[in-house]
Amino acid sequence: MIPEQLIQDFEGTLKNYSKDHAIFNEGAHADFYYQIKTGHVKMFNLTEDGKEFVQGFFENGNSFGEPPLFGAFKYPATALTLAVSEVYVLPKSKFLKLLKAHPDIHLKFTKMICKRMIYKAKIAREVSIYPPEHRILTLLHHLKANAKIEVDFEVPLTRQQISELTGLRVETVIRAIKKLEKSKALAIIDRKVVI
Repeated sequence: MIPEQLIQDFEGTLKNYSKDHAIFNEGAHADFYYQIKTGHVKMFNLTEDGKEFVQGFFENGNSFGEPPLFGAFKYPATALTLAVSEVYVLPKSKFLKLLKAHPDIHLKFTKMICKRMIYKAKIAREVSIYPPEHRILTLLHHLKANAKIEVDFEVPLTRQQISELTGLRVETVIRAIKKLEKSKALAIIDRKVVI
Protein backbone atom coordinates (compact mmCIF):
# COMPACT_ATOMS: atom_id res chain seq x y z
CA MET A 1 0.00 0.00 0.00
CA ILE A 2 2.69 2.51 1.05
CA PRO A 3 6.04 2.15 -0.74
CA GLU A 4 8.56 0.55 1.64
CA GLN A 5 11.14 3.32 1.23
CA LEU A 6 8.52 5.90 2.22
CA ILE A 7 7.68 3.94 5.38
CA GLN A 8 11.39 3.89 6.24
CA ASP A 9 11.71 7.62 5.46
CA PHE A 10 9.03 8.29 8.09
CA GLU A 11 10.87 6.17 10.69
CA GLY A 12 8.96 2.92 10.23
CA THR A 13 10.72 -0.27 11.29
CA LEU A 14 10.54 -3.82 9.95
CA LYS A 15 9.66 -6.32 12.67
CA ASN A 16 9.80 -10.11 12.51
CA TYR A 17 6.95 -12.10 14.06
CA SER A 18 6.77 -15.83 14.62
CA LYS A 19 3.73 -17.87 13.59
CA ASP A 20 0.72 -17.51 15.95
CA HIS A 21 1.94 -14.21 17.38
CA ALA A 22 -0.69 -11.63 18.37
CA ILE A 23 0.41 -8.33 16.83
CA PHE A 24 -2.35 -6.56 18.75
CA ASN A 25 -5.36 -7.66 20.76
CA GLU A 26 -8.97 -6.59 20.63
CA GLY A 27 -9.43 -3.63 22.98
CA ALA A 28 -5.81 -2.44 22.80
CA HIS A 29 -5.00 1.18 21.97
CA ALA A 30 -4.21 1.80 18.30
CA ASP A 31 -0.74 3.34 18.26
CA PHE A 32 0.80 1.94 15.05
CA TYR A 33 0.24 1.44 11.32
CA TYR A 34 1.02 -2.13 10.16
CA GLN A 35 1.92 -3.27 6.63
CA ILE A 36 2.98 -6.81 5.73
CA LYS A 37 6.21 -7.21 3.77
CA THR A 38 5.99 -11.02 3.84
CA GLY A 39 3.64 -13.29 5.73
CA HIS A 40 0.00 -13.84 6.51
CA VAL A 41 -2.20 -12.25 9.20
CA LYS A 42 -5.82 -12.73 10.20
CA MET A 43 -8.00 -10.34 12.19
CA PHE A 44 -10.72 -11.98 14.25
CA ASN A 45 -13.08 -11.79 17.20
CA LEU A 46 -13.93 -14.58 19.60
CA THR A 47 -17.60 -15.35 20.17
CA GLU A 48 -18.95 -16.13 23.66
CA ASP A 49 -18.58 -19.85 22.98
CA GLY A 50 -14.94 -19.43 21.91
CA LYS A 51 -15.50 -19.66 18.14
CA GLU A 52 -13.48 -17.35 15.91
CA PHE A 53 -15.27 -14.92 13.61
CA VAL A 54 -12.69 -13.73 11.08
CA GLN A 55 -12.86 -10.11 9.95
CA GLY A 56 -10.24 -10.62 7.23
CA PHE A 57 -7.05 -12.25 5.99
CA PHE A 58 -4.08 -10.11 4.95
CA GLU A 59 -0.95 -11.00 2.94
CA ASN A 60 2.18 -9.51 1.40
CA GLY A 61 1.76 -5.78 0.73
CA ASN A 62 -1.52 -5.50 2.67
CA SER A 63 -2.00 -3.19 5.60
CA PHE A 64 -4.42 -3.90 8.45
CA GLY A 65 -5.94 -2.27 11.52
CA GLU A 66 -6.04 1.29 10.11
CA PRO A 67 -9.58 2.50 11.04
CA PRO A 68 -8.75 2.98 14.76
CA LEU A 69 -5.83 5.20 13.76
CA PHE A 70 -8.26 7.58 12.06
CA GLY A 71 -11.09 7.24 14.57
CA ALA A 72 -9.07 7.30 17.79
CA PHE A 73 -10.76 4.17 19.15
CA LYS A 74 -9.42 0.82 20.34
CA TYR A 75 -8.83 -2.16 18.08
CA PRO A 76 -12.15 -3.93 17.44
CA ALA A 77 -10.41 -7.27 16.71
CA THR A 78 -7.22 -9.24 17.34
CA ALA A 79 -4.49 -9.55 14.65
CA LEU A 80 -2.64 -12.88 14.64
CA THR A 81 0.15 -14.10 12.35
CA LEU A 82 -0.64 -17.32 10.49
CA ALA A 83 2.97 -17.72 9.33
CA VAL A 84 6.36 -16.25 10.09
CA SER A 85 5.86 -12.63 9.02
CA GLU A 86 7.84 -9.45 8.39
CA VAL A 87 5.69 -6.41 9.15
CA TYR A 88 6.45 -2.72 8.83
CA VAL A 89 5.43 -0.84 11.96
CA LEU A 90 4.99 2.93 11.82
CA PRO A 91 3.96 5.06 14.83
CA LYS A 92 0.53 6.66 14.48
CA SER A 93 1.91 10.23 14.54
CA LYS A 94 4.37 9.43 11.72
CA PHE A 95 1.65 7.64 9.73
CA LEU A 96 -0.65 10.68 9.90
CA LYS A 97 2.26 12.97 8.97
CA LEU A 98 3.01 10.73 5.96
CA LEU A 99 -0.62 10.92 4.80
CA LYS A 100 -0.64 14.73 5.08
CA ALA A 101 2.54 14.90 2.99
CA HIS A 102 1.18 12.43 0.39
CA PRO A 103 -2.54 13.07 -0.33
CA ASP A 104 -2.50 10.49 -3.15
CA ILE A 105 -1.74 7.75 -0.59
CA HIS A 106 -4.38 9.17 1.76
CA LEU A 107 -6.95 8.86 -1.05
CA LYS A 108 -5.95 5.21 -1.61
CA PHE A 109 -6.59 4.52 2.09
CA THR A 110 -9.98 6.21 1.91
CA LYS A 111 -10.97 4.02 -1.06
CA MET A 112 -9.64 0.85 0.61
CA ILE A 113 -11.48 1.53 3.88
CA CYS A 114 -14.69 2.18 1.94
CA LYS A 115 -14.34 -1.20 0.20
CA ARG A 116 -13.83 -2.91 3.55
CA MET A 117 -16.89 -1.15 4.99
CA ILE A 118 -19.04 -2.36 2.08
CA TYR A 119 -17.75 -5.90 2.58
CA LYS A 120 -18.55 -5.78 6.32
CA ALA A 121 -22.05 -4.43 5.63
CA LYS A 122 -22.67 -7.27 3.16
CA ILE A 123 -21.44 -9.90 5.62
CA ALA A 124 -23.46 -8.43 8.50
CA ARG A 125 -26.61 -8.63 6.37
CA GLU A 126 -25.77 -12.16 5.25
CA VAL A 127 -25.10 -13.44 8.76
CA SER A 128 -28.29 -11.98 10.14
CA ILE A 129 -30.87 -13.03 7.53
CA TYR A 130 -29.68 -15.43 4.83
CA PRO A 131 -29.15 -19.21 4.66
CA PRO A 132 -25.62 -20.69 4.41
CA GLU A 133 -25.58 -21.09 0.62
CA HIS A 134 -26.45 -17.43 0.11
CA ARG A 135 -23.79 -16.29 2.62
CA ILE A 136 -21.11 -18.36 0.90
CA LEU A 137 -22.04 -17.15 -2.59
CA THR A 138 -22.03 -13.52 -1.45
CA LEU A 139 -18.52 -13.96 -0.01
CA LEU A 140 -17.24 -15.72 -3.14
CA HIS A 141 -18.75 -13.14 -5.51
CA HIS A 142 -17.21 -10.36 -3.40
CA LEU A 143 -13.77 -12.00 -3.64
CA LYS A 144 -14.14 -12.48 -7.39
CA ALA A 145 -15.22 -8.84 -7.89
CA ASN A 146 -12.23 -7.59 -5.86
CA ALA A 147 -9.87 -9.80 -7.88
CA LYS A 148 -11.34 -8.21 -11.04
CA ILE A 149 -11.59 -11.59 -12.76
CA GLU A 150 -14.31 -11.98 -15.40
CA VAL A 151 -13.85 -15.69 -16.10
CA ASP A 152 -13.53 -18.66 -13.75
CA PHE A 153 -12.19 -17.59 -10.36
CA GLU A 154 -10.40 -20.15 -8.19
CA VAL A 155 -11.28 -19.24 -4.60
CA PRO A 156 -8.04 -18.81 -2.60
CA LEU A 157 -9.68 -19.92 0.68
CA THR A 158 -9.95 -23.23 2.46
CA ARG A 159 -13.31 -24.51 3.71
CA GLN A 160 -12.11 -23.57 7.22
CA GLN A 161 -11.40 -19.98 6.12
CA ILE A 162 -14.81 -19.72 4.42
CA SER A 163 -16.30 -20.94 7.69
CA GLU A 164 -14.45 -18.30 9.70
CA LEU A 165 -15.45 -15.50 7.31
CA THR A 166 -19.14 -16.42 7.22
CA GLY A 167 -19.68 -17.45 10.84
CA LEU A 168 -20.71 -20.95 9.76
CA ARG A 169 -19.44 -24.29 11.00
CA VAL A 170 -17.00 -26.08 8.69
CA GLU A 171 -19.43 -28.99 8.29
CA THR A 172 -22.16 -26.55 7.21
CA VAL A 173 -19.79 -24.95 4.67
CA ILE A 174 -18.91 -28.36 3.20
CA ARG A 175 -22.60 -29.33 2.86
CA ALA A 176 -23.54 -25.93 1.41
CA ILE A 177 -20.72 -26.03 -1.15
CA LYS A 178 -21.84 -29.50 -2.29
CA LYS A 179 -25.39 -28.20 -2.62
CA LEU A 180 -24.16 -25.17 -4.61
CA GLU A 181 -22.13 -27.47 -6.87
CA LYS A 182 -25.22 -29.61 -7.58
CA SER A 183 -27.20 -26.49 -8.49
CA LYS A 184 -24.30 -25.41 -10.77
CA ALA A 185 -23.81 -22.14 -8.84
CA LEU A 186 -20.12 -23.07 -8.54
CA ALA A 187 -17.77 -25.89 -9.50
CA ILE A 188 -15.25 -28.04 -7.66
CA ILE A 189 -12.09 -28.57 -9.75
CA ASP A 190 -9.18 -30.48 -8.20
CA ARG A 191 -10.77 -29.95 -4.76
CA LYS A 192 -10.78 -26.15 -5.32
CA VAL A 193 -13.94 -24.03 -5.40
CA VAL A 194 -14.33 -22.22 -8.73
CA ILE A 195 -16.95 -19.59 -9.41
